[in-house]
Amino acid sequence: MRVLIVTQYFYPENFKCNDMAFELKKRGHEVTVLTGIPNYPKGKFFEGYGVFKKRTETLKGVKIFRTLLIPRGEGGGLRLALNFLSYTFFASLKAIWVSLRYKYDVIIVHEPSPILVGVPAIIVKKIQKIPIYFWVLDLWPESLSAAGGIKNKRILHLFGSITRWIYKNSDVLLIGSKGYRISINEKGDFDNRIKYFPNWVEDTLTLNNSDFEAPTFPSGFNILVAGNMGDAQDLPHIMEAMLLLKGKPINIIFVGDGRKRKYVEDFAKRNQLENQIYCLGRYPLWAMPYFFSKADILFMALKDEPIFALTVPSRLQAYMSSGKPIAAMINGEGAALINDAECGWSVPAENPDALASLFEFLESTDITILREKGQNGKKYSEANFKFAKCMDNLESLFK
Repeated sequence: MRVLIVTQYFYPENFKCNDMAFELKKRGHEVTVLTGIPNYPKGKFFEGYGVFKKRTETLKGVKIFRTLLIPRGEGGGLRLALNFLSYTFFASLKAIWVSLRYKYDVIIVHEPSPILVGVPAIIVKKIQKIPIYFWVLDLWPESLSAAGGIKNKRILHLFGSITRWIYKNSDVLLIGSKGYRISINEKGDFDNRIKYFPNWVEDTLTLNNSDFEAPTFPSGFNILVAGNMGDAQDLPHIMEAMLLLKGKPINIIFVGDGRKRKYVEDFAKRNQLENQIYCLGRYPLWAMPYFFSKADILFMALKDEPIFALTVPSRLQAYMSSGKPIAAMINGEGAALINDAECGWSVPAENPDALASLFEFLESTDITILREKGQNGKKYSEANFKFAKCMDNLESLFK
């Protein structure tokens, strides 16, 4: 089968569509990717790439066409808007060229954000009369309000209309969280197009690298938070909970980076919590098993927003694969998954008092109980989130 993947982000940027493209090629499909010049998350073009560099290349048998775009810079609102709009414009032009030169059987749209990535795919669909499998990884326009801070009703209405148009022109809507069905069906009668397609856990996260040299963890009960440190992760309420635990043998360790990292570091310094709150910075994906193995509990939080209640975060699935117990301050689908898998504990979103109490409870919990919860999560992950199973599912949807 001749597959065209349309995505704003692709290798060397680290996104799941990389695994999908290379695996489909391994399975005998002819795969082409229409993407942008790599610039995420640094905000500038990756070394070796540019306006006149490596705009067309082949990696592991996958042909890649890279369109022009304005780099995202430091990720401010205006710069992000220019980044999204410039990709949409130039990718749409490239889509016409691609459609007239090559023939495809199916289009997969990878949409972590923004929804506009569907526009060039629809151009190819209209020209070649082929189906679109739209992989919904972010809900629009909800994410504009919840994560982007956009409250202007006209802007939200505009993107609501664009989202409905893109869904209407998609033949299959792939969702990684069953809660997404609610949001999608609020925009139209799309229920018969929706197919459950859960995210997979990278094999890298299940392989421990014994040669990796990492920072030594402090003494005490260590709670690890891995991944992005942004607005959605509700860091202010986590900090409030740690302030309630000041002086207790409970530490929280952040492995990752983001716009809220400085806020966390400043909070720790201002409140004399530097011996309980640690920011270790960003590490490669293959190093995560080491950090997971050294933690007592893996933790995550999301703000109290309707969109987040409908989401199963990918970091939760990664945590489950590690065999470590999980604590969370979240609502909805994520909390339900923890409960179903019996792999940890959760408290309601934006509730620092309940979180502080949970951390104290876990610090005194028998280690055999913690281990049992961790193993439950690992078993659930192996049964539901294995990469090979997810790709088998995708191929069956093609048929």
